[in-house]
Amino acid sequence: MKSIADLRQDYAKSSLEVANVLPDPVAQFEKWFQEALQAGVPEPNAMNLATVNEQGQPSARIVLLKGVEAKQFLFFTNYQSQKGLLLERNPACALTFFWPELERQVRIEGITQRLDAQTSEAYFQSRPRGSQIGAWASPQSSVIDSRTILEERVQQLEKRFDGETVLPKPHQWGGYAVMPSMIEFWQGRPSRLHDRIVYTRIDGQWKIHRLAP
Repeated sequence: MKSIADLRQDYAKSSLEVANVLPDPVAQFEKWFQEALQAGVPEPNAMNLATVNEQGQPSARIVLLKGVEAKQFLFFTNYQSQKGLLLERNPACALTFFWPELERQVRIEGITQRLDAQTSEAYFQSRPRGSQIGAWASPQSSVIDSRTILEERVQQLEKRFDGETVLPKPHQWGGYAVMPSMIEFWQGRPSRLHDRIVYTRIDGQWKIHRLAP
């Protein structure tokens, strides 16, 4: 069996220069995201969402980016889930995208706020009906005795909403917008001398710097 310590990948597909990036980091993100789509990256909108509790203990999980609007990054979840409860107590969070096919990573730090109910409802009702039922059925992050509980709840909800293709949004479900204060673009380079370009919001303006790898 190969040692984990011996697993290595050298990167040489592209480079990144301060002179070549866009002045707005959200526009630069959208450019890279389109390139990830064109390259056929599987689930390019999958992102690691990190939160922190009152004791400073971090938690991280993979969620899906569902939009970039008004220079903010949108995702949806159950407000009563672990991440939802943590974000209500501390709205600071971090997002990370990794697109290995392009040897790229994007890190985002910012503050979350809930989306308005109308926006959340519109997105909820655009989801497949099975996903709508699933959101109603799952007490996300709660301890349950078995999967049977979920399956029984789904059956009950199927009867309750029989004949309805569009379901109302559960009150405990909705979206968040992340307003970024820092966005870093990472491009893999040979010999671990990676390119790192960071945008930091200072007094309402984006400042751009290169970081050592």
